[in-house]
Amino acid sequence: MKALSKILIIIFLFVLNPVIVNSAEILQIKSSNTILVGDQNRNLTIELFCVDVNENDELKATNLLKSEFPRGSKVKIKPLGFKENVLLAKVFKIKGNKEMTELLVAKDLTRENCPN
Repeated sequence: MKALSKILIIIFLFVLNPVIVNSAEILQIKSSNTILVGDQNRNLTIELFCVDVNENDELKATNLLKSEFPRGSKVKIKPLGFKENVLLAKVFKIKGNKEMTELLVAKDLTRENCPN
């Protein structure tokens, strides 16, 4: 009986105890299509995939990303390639599952400029 109760307590702790996830976080939004993310031991510059912001909307788009993805926001990265040694990726906010490119498209600040 004691062994069963110990096993149940261990299972209970594993189920209710949140799992610590080491995800990337936003360190800096450099422009409307370039961000700097970091994890525990490295920093990575990422260019947003399929983003082509009009020069007139650059500041507005950058400010929108900064407000929706503030410094320290936990994000997940979906890599899609490289361009001039910079990672091309889609970046999703873990809470709310927002994606940066989709946010800019929804606010009419960019059009998706994807290669075929």
